Amino acid sequence: MKTISILVPETAIAASILDPRYMFSAVNQFFINENKTEPFKIQLVGATKTISLNNGLVNFKVDYLLEDAPKSDLIIIPAISGDIAVAIEKNKQVIDWLSLQYKNGAEMASLCIGAFLLASTGALDQKRCSTHWLYADLFKKMFPTVNLVDDKLITDQNGVYSSGGATSYWNLLLYLVEKYIDKQTAIMAAKFFLLDVGKNSQSGFMMFRGQKMHDDCEILRVQDYVEIHFAEKLTVDDLSARFNIGRRTMERRFKKATYNSVIEYIQRVKIEAAKKQLEIGRKNVNEVMYDVGYTDVKAFRDVFKKLTAMTPVEYRNKYNREWI
Repeated sequence: MKTISILVPETAIAASILDPRYMFSAVNQFFINENKTEPFKIQLVGATKTISLNNGLVNFKVDYLLEDAPKSDLIIIPAISGDIAVAIEKNKQVIDWLSLQYKNGAEMASLCIGAFLLASTGALDQKRCSTHWLYADLFKKMFPTVNLVDDKLITDQNGVYSSGGATSYWNLLLYLVEKYIDKQTAIMAAKFFLLDVGKNSQSGFMMFRGQKMHDDCEILRVQDYVEIHFAEKLTVDDLSARFNIGRRTMERRFKKATYNSVIEYIQRVKIEAAKKQLEIGRKNVNEVMYDVGYTDVKAFRDVFKKLTAMTPVEYRNKYNREWI
């Protein structure tokens, strides 16, 4: 039997505590129904016996205080809410406990922006990690030694797991069921919870908002120009000349400030504009392509798929339709 500790930190999102408990409890019930031994011991662990979340709407009574918890095989770190820096400060005791558990051999899995707590332990240094795409810039700034792959739904590296944004943690929970038990059980859980298996990208859900959490004023001016003139043919040389910044200097400063090369940034701005047109407009793909400054169908399709994990037609079919 594997012991799974679901952490209940301060400022956690209640659903990301209840959902993993539901998943692993349901799997236990599958085994009970077949007169088999339950595979999981599930326990809630926290710094205090009772923890109030969601502005007092939900109160959790933990099974064990941190210092009394039995050794864990796997620790689930739920998503947190509110100001990230404040949440980390409130959970220093939890972070210290996680660090100790990891050193003692426990595996750890962060759900959504629970990755900020996991990264604060140092367990993610030089490892791959995912989190909610909306928090990618802040994560990179706070944890530069972590290899953030914010397009991924799931990462798995040396007993440290992470999931992408919001409900993508269900994919990670299924993955863990398969890893700890077997594929057949994971498929049964997927059918029980009506989950779509086999996806490992959140690119199609990502909205590019421009990485502007930096203080390089000249690069901010370049970004603003690109976002206004995305329909034009933009080159690094033209931008360098317009803003009187040497090409190499611009490339270096732009990458440092935005985590993208100039060309990557231009592509992302153009594709974001295309996505918006495909979501709400009636133009065909070629018309949208020309509107955002592309003239080569293959180049547009390749870049679009690289950034969204879908072709333009697939994206339009997914988002530009009636809900019922």
